[in-house]
Amino acid sequence: MLVFPVFLIYGDKMKPDFSILRWAALFEGSSLLLLLFVAMPLKYYFGIPEAVKIIGPLHGILFLSFIVLLFSHATKGELSPLKTLTGLVASFIPFGTFVFKAKMLKASAD
Repeated sequence: MLVFPVFLIYGDKMKPDFSILRWAALFEGSSLLLLLFVAMPLKYYFGIPEAVKIIGPLHGILFLSFIVLLFSHATKGELSPLKTLTGLVASFIPFGTFVFKAKMLKASAD
């Protein structure tokens, strides 16, 4: 059975490992930008709806994965309610998850 490390050991302290959450924020933010700035213009300006049919569901899966990971860390007490709410709001704003990743998860950088 493969187990992902939830905590990294720094000296005598254990800090939460947000590496997977950081990657999820990067992928979710990228997929939102692709959807808004590539797929939607292709659909509405050039009449190519296939781009939205491909990127839309992909973004949905990445969005839900980010939210599940975010709340998973929150329920373990690794993220404060304010950081959790910030991450949730950031996931709806273009470039929001990039800022969330850089500002809110920076203290846990590897």
